[in-house]
Amino acid sequence: MPAWVTSGRSETPEYVAFLSGAALNHLHLVLAREEVPKALLRARLALRAAEACVAFSGRPERAGELRDAVHLLRPGGLPGPAGEVYLAWRRAVERPVSIKALGRALPTLGPGQIAAWLDAGQGAPVRRAALVLDAVLGEAPRADVPGLILADAALAQALGWDHLVPLLAPGLKRADLRKRGEDLRLACHRALTSSVVEAVRLAADLARRAAHLKAVAPKLRAKGAGDAVEMFLTRDAVAPSALPLSDRAARRLCDRLVDLGAVRELTGRDAFRLYGV
Repeated sequence: MPAWVTSGRSETPEYVAFLSGAALNHLHLVLAREEVPKALLRARLALRAAEACVAFSGRPERAGELRDAVHLLRPGGLPGPAGEVYLAWRRAVERPVSIKALGRALPTLGPGQIAAWLDAGQGAPVRRAALVLDAVLGEAPRADVPGLILADAALAQALGWDHLVPLLAPGLKRADLRKRGEDLRLACHRALTSSVVEAVRLAADLARRAAHLKAVAPKLRAKGAGDAVEMFLTRDAVAPSALPLSDRAARRLCDRLVDLGAVRELTGRDAFRLYGV
């Protein structure tokens, strides 16, 4: 990211908009690079967005608790309110942006309501996203998660991205969600500049980690190791029980990948562990 973007201090609306546009343009170039694991990047940003939304609601859960709520969920179990937020963001980034995909992420909203809110966004990308967020919060002031997901979807569509990239939630403050009109649009510009800078840094880090994982993959002899590696390259976190191997083989593979420096154990626990790039 150019230094003049990250060090910009001007508060004039024109310059704030200029900085967010420059940041988004740089991210667009980053996302075009083959070495960036885009599905993994979206998954990691979805966790950050969920964490921000949970904080907006005043709940105490953070990344570790959100991962546990979803990845350790038993069949037929309920993830709880914070887990539901994380599931919504995960589903929002998994499939190309469409009314159907957004309905999967936001099952309480009908296709007509989703389409109507998306249609509220017109004009340049950030303006379009801010108008969508404004429309949702104007009608449903407590609908932070749907509003932010739909605003990011509108931004992705305006920029020509196939998938939603969670950017607004991690950059906005709780007080920003009470703003309307031009004040909300200015807050979105600022939020996008800061969150895009972090997204670009994360993309660079994940590109390095993914390259290392691919480099050590030929050393893995377990049957199904190739499919397991692909899961690590597309998911924020993976439980050994989710891998296409027996329980013992899955645990051994995860330990081997940790020894090779290709993945990390994310929980610090001796049991119910989760692993990720």
